[in-house]
Amino acid sequence: MTWASIDLNADLGEGFGRWRLTDDEQLLSVVTSANVACGFHAGDAVTMRRVCELAADRSVRIGAQVSYRDLAGFGRRSMDVPPDELAAEIAYQIGALEIFARAAGSRVSYVKPHGALYNRVVHDEEQAAAVVEGVLLSGERLPLLGLPGSKLHTMAEKAGLPVVTEAFADRAYTAEGTLVPRGQDGAVLSDPAAVVERSVSMARFGVITSRCGRSVAVRARSLCLHGDTEGAVTLARRVRQELETVGVRVEAFV
Repeated sequence: MTWASIDLNADLGEGFGRWRLTDDEQLLSVVTSANVACGFHAGDAVTMRRVCELAADRSVRIGAQVSYRDLAGFGRRSMDVPPDELAAEIAYQIGALEIFARAAGSRVSYVKPHGALYNRVVHDEEQAAAVVEGVLLSGERLPLLGLPGSKLHTMAEKAGLPVVTEAFADRAYTAEGTLVPRGQDGAVLSDPAAVVERSVSMARFGVITSRCGRSVAVRARSLCLHGDTEGAVTLARRVRQELETVGVRVEAFV
């Protein structure tokens, strides 16, 4: 499936105290949706408030980027969290961000898992169900952003929650349409031209070339641009410019 329009999202607010990882202000001038860290893998109250205010000023949609409780590992370490505990922690993160989004004159518009949790809920039905329960516990029927065909989307649809499919222009894909684990060589693409080309291919034709050279169908309504890679702002601008040049509208999915 191809789209006449596509959303651009980025992971933002990924700092803590005086430490900042992402150029939030510049990226918010490019993307249409902001995945804001909610304090469990990165982010703190001051950072969350600042990013929500910047996003609201630019009419960028605010999403809760929820994760395992893993500040030291940036949320990228696999954890076995009991489902009831995980559901409560998901609701907690959404609720914290919602306070700052409302104060800025906006709302939390969607939820996206981060790092190890994102990868886990692709195939783990129990953890996926816990994330869905956490969203429901927050009191809002928020869309869940994730990989097409994931257990997360299956469980969300069973619960009556909207789902939004996502793709990654700067990540390598397996022949099965899943992300190559970050620990493997070539998992993250650094060639700007290749990232731009893949972005256009996914938006216009719904196809990406896997690491083994096979074409893989990618049904994505939103395209993630990582904010913690070198030259992230310049790359994001190039991707958006090229998408608009070939006639793809860049607009939020909500």
